[in-house]
Amino acid sequence: MAELNSPAPEPELVVSARKLVTPQGVRAGHVLVSGGRITALADEDTAAPSVPRLDAGDHYVLPGLIDSHVHFRTPGLTHKEDWEHGTRAAVTGGFTTVMDMPNTVPPTLTAQAVAEKADLVKGHSLTDHVLHIGVDPQNPKLLATLDRSVATSAKLFMAGHHTAPTVVRDPAVLEEAFAAAAEGGVQLMLHAEDGGLFSLLDEWWGEPGSYREYEARRPRSGGIAAVAKVIELVRRHGTRAHILHLSSAEEADLMCAAQAAGLPVTFEVTGHHLSFTDEDTRRLGARTRLSPSIRRQADQDRLWEAVYSGQPATIGSDHAPHTVEEKSRTVQASPPGLPGVQELAVAVWTGMRRRRPEEDVDTAAARLVRYLGSGPADLFGLPGKGRLEPGADADLVFFDPDATWMFSARGVRAKCGWSAYEGWTMTGRIERTLRAGQTVWDAATQTFGSYDGRRLSATGPR
Repeated sequence: MAELNSPAPEPELVVSARKLVTPQGVRAGHVLVSGGRITALADEDTAAPSVPRLDAGDHYVLPGLIDSHVHFRTPGLTHKEDWEHGTRAAVTGGFTTVMDMPNTVPPTLTAQAVAEKADLVKGHSLTDHVLHIGVDPQNPKLLATLDRSVATSAKLFMAGHHTAPTVVRDPAVLEEAFAAAAEGGVQLMLHAEDGGLFSLLDEWWGEPGSYREYEARRPRSGGIAAVAKVIELVRRHGTRAHILHLSSAEEADLMCAAQAAGLPVTFEVTGHHLSFTDEDTRRLGARTRLSPSIRRQADQDRLWEAVYSGQPATIGSDHAPHTVEEKSRTVQASPPGLPGVQELAVAVWTGMRRRRPEEDVDTAAARLVRYLGSGPADLFGLPGKGRLEPGADADLVFFDPDATWMFSARGVRAKCGWSAYEGWTMTGRIERTLRAGQTVWDAATQTFGSYDGRRLSATGPR
């Protein structure tokens, strides 16, 4: 195994395992940790006997995972979720870094708002974190001069819903936002659905009256039209654009064609769209009501094909909890969104093992790390994150790939207290999560660590 060229300090912790998931492959060895960072990956444990040790045994040791798409609801919506509960869910699911979205109350649209949110989060986070800024429809040109220490990524809504008040509806403003983001080197992240198209259909049809018709009333045409518009704007301005929660086969095809043409576009799929179909929404109702809608089996199959082909840049949770009371309202009044950061890694792993049970486990583990580790680290520029290698942060996850267990509401860490995955038989379990060499989740004792996660400054795409 590779060792640091310069003499490494005496380790403060040694983590041993027979299955370390490194950029060079899965191998046995020892992770030497000092000062919260990995100082070496070594074949032999030569540390002093007094140095603390953790032995992962036959469990895989993954780098700490990254969820680039969470809604932890601070400020203004903390009756649904807050950072203490949200990051408990995150570390229980193996995530040591989260990237939080700006659609709060008030929305996070300025440098001052980002700073105020950071102050609210400080001392309440088990994870390290990045705060995305939002695109202000009243001032899209802010992106051209955005200080990179404030944010390098900005969320733009092309369609609205209950917790998305800052929708860019004017085509001229949308054009300004893409031009300004290109000028400022800002990564645009897009909720790419055509809100005007949905409004037109609702005026004709009326809003959905039951969950049997929900997917058809929030159709794929809204996403297809918006993705096509994004591609054209990227072609004109050279803006880096990352489409969030891609939902349909046609959108995936458009994005892959744009990538093949050399355009700087990437996309995310969510655990929800990989796990559920519109039949689940008909059966479960508001529990799987999303925006964009969960679509048909053929769409889910196409998204899985994309995952196996290496086409998405990231897999995200779009962790967006609502209370049971809110989800119990009428179809028109119930908000879209569901919790998912705790469930994401094991849900994706379960899907991979069910779809390709014959696949080599090392290969599957490397794919999981690609989408939940190195992929988001590279896309958003998070040095020291997403890889198990010397110099990286000592964020480590002990993962049992063969554990079989049932997901229960009793185990939900999100503040809302419920999950769409209740009753699922999962394959794979997170046994321990370390951030900066300190245990922040231990499944054996059901205990958490210190709420001293750092705010990170992303550098932007590599």
